[in-house]
Amino acid sequence: MKKAYEPSDEVNYYLEFYNAMQDSFDEPTNRKALAWICEKCGYGTQHYVQTVTHTDPKTIERGRKELHGEVPTPEQGRQRLKGSGRKTVIDHHPEILDDLHMIIDDHTYGNPMNPLSWTTLSESKISEKFMEEYQISVSPSEVGILLEKEGYSRQNNKKMLQAGKPHPNRDEQFQTINATVKEFLDAGDPVISVDTKKKENLGNFKNNGTEYRPAHDPRLVLDHDFLDKELGKVNPYGVYLLNNNTGFVNLGTDHDTSDFAIESIRRWWNTVGKPTFPNAKRLYINCDGGGSNGSRCRLWKEDLAKLAEETGLEIWVSHFPPGTSKWNKVEHRLFCYITRNWEGKPLYDIETVVELISSTTTKTGLKVKCVVDDHEYPIGKKVSDEEMSKIDITHFGNEAHWNYIIKGLKSE
Repeated sequence: MKKAYEPSDEVNYYLEFYNAMQDSFDEPTNRKALAWICEKCGYGTQHYVQTVTHTDPKTIERGRKELHGEVPTPEQGRQRLKGSGRKTVIDHHPEILDDLHMIIDDHTYGNPMNPLSWTTLSESKISEKFMEEYQISVSPSEVGILLEKEGYSRQNNKKMLQAGKPHPNRDEQFQTINATVKEFLDAGDPVISVDTKKKENLGNFKNNGTEYRPAHDPRLVLDHDFLDKELGKVNPYGVYLLNNNTGFVNLGTDHDTSDFAIESIRRWWNTVGKPTFPNAKRLYINCDGGGSNGSRCRLWKEDLAKLAEETGLEIWVSHFPPGTSKWNKVEHRLFCYITRNWEGKPLYDIETVVELISSTTTKTGLKVKCVVDDHEYPIGKKVSDEEMSKIDITHFGNEAHWNYIIKGLKSE
């Protein structure tokens, strides 16, 4: 009969030392230490070590190979080989970040000039919605990782006060916008978010933020921000395409009017939209309720009708309720990154602005195209009741004044 293995004092000594040091070992050191004990103490030791330390035999075998250089070892500072370990939920579902935004968009707060946002949904609730709406199993802890990856953070509830008093029909309008966006994206039709960024004076003026420069060598700028009449100022009108995370900026040098807003969309369509969506029959525009693209602005609607005639597109429009412009995607998916890109850099001239806007990128793949628009856009243009009656317009959703479809101009 085969004699049972009797552990020697030597192996017990080494195991006692191993137990005392185990908490200070990383994974590679732990494997190699156990393998060394097994080899040092000879035949029969491995089974005893496995039993006492509750270690898988594959772990000890891996440690033995690492000891003798038969397999690559992790780089310094790493516990495992690069690329090893369990795949993340993003590896299994590459589209999951887009799904995450669809879930939380109606429950998101934040500063439009800062990519940091926060959501009122709990991680558990988001986890449940992933299963309900997309049949994807995501644990609450994985949801937390995804939220941090997208720039969300935990915030105290009192932060919500900055959103101000909500419009009574705000949530209902958000639901309408969200449902229509989903419909368009699922159908492969373009969805754009538009707005005008704040006007910027051109010249050697201070620009908020900091930049890296040699120590004790700050950039010198003018001590007053008086308008340089020769250089003037610019109106960046942004178009953000939700379908593929791209931005377009029409850099106007005159007034921010509805004519300018529609010309910006027209330029986007001709240079980006039409080549990307050659078979598109409709376009969905999300915008604020005021300014050059306001819900009550007649010139905006008349110009949209003319654009529909030119392009053959059925143009759908939804306006965000008052006080909710920060939910407009162009604000926190495009403008905030442009602002960060030119922090601390004076906007010397229009060429500088174009270069800084065009060079704006993000880790998620944002690309921005910028063009200069030096046309004149006179203010004070009026649209009569008769001209309004010629617009082929219908409404959708419960808030008709915020949601409408323009097909062009009515035939005589």
